[in-house]
Amino acid sequence: MEPGNNTHISKFLLLGLSEEPKLQPLIFSLFLLITVFGNLLTILAVSSDSHLHTPMYFFLSNLSFVDICFTSTTIPKMLWNIQTQSKIITYEGCITQMYFYLLFGDLDDVLLSVMAYDRFVSICHPLHYMSIMNPGLCGLLVLISWIMMAMYSLLHTLMVSRLSCPDLEIPHFFCELNQLVQLASSDTFLNNLVMYFAALLMSIGPFAGILYSYLKIFACIHGISSDQGRYKAFSTCVSHLSVVFLFYSTGLGVYISSAATHSSHSSAIASVMYTVVLPLLNPFIYSLRNKDIKNALKSLYLIPGIKWTIILGVMKSP
Repeated sequence: MEPGNNTHISKFLLLGLSEEPKLQPLIFSLFLLITVFGNLLTILAVSSDSHLHTPMYFFLSNLSFVDICFTSTTIPKMLWNIQTQSKIITYEGCITQMYFYLLFGDLDDVLLSVMAYDRFVSICHPLHYMSIMNPGLCGLLVLISWIMMAMYSLLHTLMVSRLSCPDLEIPHFFCELNQLVQLASSDTFLNNLVMYFAALLMSIGPFAGILYSYLKIFACIHGISSDQGRYKAFSTCVSHLSVVFLFYSTGLGVYISSAATHSSHSSAIASVMYTVVLPLLNPFIYSLRNKDIKNALKSLYLIPGIKWTIILGVMKSP
């Protein structure tokens, strides 16, 4: 992003959230801590329990890792600015933050689509599940997701870096793509065209995949004769469906608030749900209804106690 007077932009000012500034450090620190801790526990539980070394939990651990990165992209800088009573973010820092925000935010979307496909294969083709969802395919799906989103984020970053911007005040708590484009004084037609087309593609593509998978899943569940079998099949999808609903409803809320009200402050408030609350809720949604995760977490909690019991027993023995 280049300024109109040909001088180099070295910094932006993040105006942040104006409501309850004194409570923000406590609230967002708590949210960040719980989000990182909750998702990290999910990753540790999956990695420590051999029974969870399945495609479903492999994708779940990747989703948890992306959620940690997603929240860590915006909140630490916001907390640092509040602590130092500074609103400054460097040009390089702003562009970098925007890149990783796009990367991890859209990775969430794609991974949810991949997880829907995993549920489709599990329920509709149970006998061939392990042969279809083999480790090679699972790793390839995650790798392709990372490469696609890295290129997608890079495209937007390069498009923004070519703009001129006389106004250095960003009415948001992080460097959001739409806000940066709106601040530009140069022609933004191409940026808006690419931005809305890419957003439409990135929204419709994964959502269409999720919708198709669940239409097939519901058709398969409907064909199961026993009520217990239908309940068991559907129960494996409840957590994923809950996360999908929260993801798209909060994302839609951000879009509607910015498009309908044209208020940067309303958009910033709505973004809190999308960037902070949703990554915090994901590990709780998956763990509260999942006995396997609960058992793995209990085992993870008991491991240190078991080790100390063995050590003390050895020390007491003659």
